[in-house]
Amino acid sequence: TSSASSLDTSAQFQENNGQTQSARWDEQQKVFALEQVCGVFRVDLGQMRSLRLFFSDEACTCGQLVVASRESQYKIFHFHHGGLDKLSEVFQQWKYCTETHLKDQFVVLFPPALSDEKTCMQFSIRRPKLPSSETHPEENAYKRLDVSAWLHHLNECGQVEEEYKLQKAIFFGGIDVSIRGEVWPFLLHYYSYESTSEEREALRLQKRKEYFEIQEKRLSMTADEQKDFWRKVQFTVDKDVVRTDRSNQFFRGEDNPNVEAMSRISSFYYAVFNPAIGYSQGMSDLVAPLLAEVLDESDTFWCFVGLMQNTIFISSPRDEDMEKQLMYLRELLRLMHPRFYQHLSSLGEDGLQMLFCHRWILLCFKREFPDAEALRMWEACWAHYQTDYFHLFICVAIVVIYGDDVIEQQLPTDQMLLHFSNLAMHMNGELVLRKARSLLYQFHLLPRIPCSLHDLCKLCGTGMWDSGFIPAVECSGHHPECESCPYGGLAEVSSPKPGSEGKRGLKTRDVFAFRK
Repeated sequence: TSSASSLDTSAQFQENNGQTQSARWDEQQKVFALEQVCGVFRVDLGQMRSLRLFFSDEACTCGQLVVASRESQYKIFHFHHGGLDKLSEVFQQWKYCTETHLKDQFVVLFPPALSDEKTCMQFSIRRPKLPSSETHPEENAYKRLDVSAWLHHLNECGQVEEEYKLQKAIFFGGIDVSIRGEVWPFLLHYYSYESTSEEREALRLQKRKEYFEIQEKRLSMTADEQKDFWRKVQFTVDKDVVRTDRSNQFFRGEDNPNVEAMSRISSFYYAVFNPAIGYSQGMSDLVAPLLAEVLDESDTFWCFVGLMQNTIFISSPRDEDMEKQLMYLRELLRLMHPRFYQHLSSLGEDGLQMLFCHRWILLCFKREFPDAEALRMWEACWAHYQTDYFHLFICVAIVVIYGDDVIEQQLPTDQMLLHFSNLAMHMNGELVLRKARSLLYQFHLLPRIPCSLHDLCKLCGTGMWDSGFIPAVECSGHHPECESCPYGGLAEVSSPKPGSEGKRGLKTRDVFAFRK
C-alpha cells in the first residue's frame, strides 16, 4: 500500500510538473509571437546583464536595442521612426534619464546586483566622447580636400609638388566625393605623384590596352581551363558580386552592367593577372567602392592592382601576413590599453587570437561602418601619413572607445566577438578616426618603443619622425631564435636627464595616462 501511494504521488507530481512546463512553453511562445508580430518585448530586469541602444542615423530616430541576460543570451529589437519615443517612456519609468540623454550614438545601461526586491533600480550611462584635450593638436587645421585645394597642390604641368603636404591634408581632412575618382589613383599607386597630366593620359591608354589583352587571354582559355576557372574563381566571384553593395544606386537593379564590370575586375585579377593568389570571398567589397568612385573599368582594375600590391590592410591570402598584423595589434593594445590586453591574456590563446577584429582588417572596416565613414578611413590609411599601419591604430581606437564593457563584464571569447559584432554599423566613425589620430600622435611622442613594434615604423620613410627625432628601441625580450635583440634594442634604457627631454621625454605610462 505504501509503495502504491508513493507511485501515485510521483505520477501526480510528474503530471503537475509537465503541466507547469507546458504552461511556461506556451507563455514563451506567446511572448515570442508578440515580439515578432507586434514589436512588444519583456525583460526581467533582475536577470538583465546589460542593455545597449544603438542609433543608425544622426538624428537618433531609429536603430536597435540589444538586451543581454546574465546567461549571455541576447535579444535584438529594431526600432524605426517614432520608436525612440516609446523607449524614452520606458527609460523615464525607470527614473533613469530624459530624452536628451539619448542623443548620442551609443548608450549602455547596467543594472546593479539586486540585494532584494525593494532595491531601487539605478542605471549608469556610458557615452563615447573624446575631449579636445585628447585630440591630435592639428585635428581641426585641415578642411576636406575639394577641387580648389586639389588644384593648389598641382603645378602647371599637373604634377603634385609636395607629396607629403597632400598626404597630410588627406589624412586629416579626407577627400571630397567629387574628386575621389581623380585623387584615389595617386593614393593607390596607379599614377605617380611626379607624373604630368600628359603622362597620365598616355599611361591610361597603355593600361587600357593591357586590360583588353587580359580579357582576350581570359576568353582564349581551353575548355578544361574554362571549367577549372569556373570551379576555382568564377563561381565564388559571381556569388559574391550579386550581394555586394546592391543598396548603392550604382549597383542597384537587375542586369546592371556595373555588377558585370565588378565581376570581370575581380575574376580577371585573380585568374589571369595574378593567378597565384586565388580569389578570397569578400574581395568584391573592396572592388565595389573603387568602381563606384573611379567609374572607368580599366582604371578601376589598375587601382585595384595597386590596392592589392601596395596597401597593407588587405585581405591577405597568407596566414603569416595576418598573424603579423595581429602581433602588431596585440603589442599596440599592450602599450595603449593594458587593461584590455590583460583581459585578452586571461582568456589564453583564444583571447589573444582576437577573432573580433579579423573582419576589421580583412575587409578594411567596410562591414563595421557606413560607406561614407569607411571610405574616410580608407583615405586616411592610403595617405600613409607617419605610418603605413594606421588601420591598426583605428582598431585600437575602436577597442578604447567601445571595449570597456568587455573588461567590466569579463566577457569570454565568444561573447566578446558577439559584443563587437553587434556594434557593426552603430559606431561613430568620425569619433573613431579622431581617436586613432590621437593614438598615433601619442605613439609619436614616445621616447622609446618596444622592439616588437620596430617594423611598424620602418616602411614610412622620413614622414614618421618628421622632426628628426628617432626614438630609442627597447628590447621586449621575445626573440627565441636570436641570442640578442635583432633590432639592437637594450633591455633597460636609462631615463633622460631632467630638463633635457622636453615634450618628447614623456615616459610611456605618462603619454597614455590621459587615454580616457
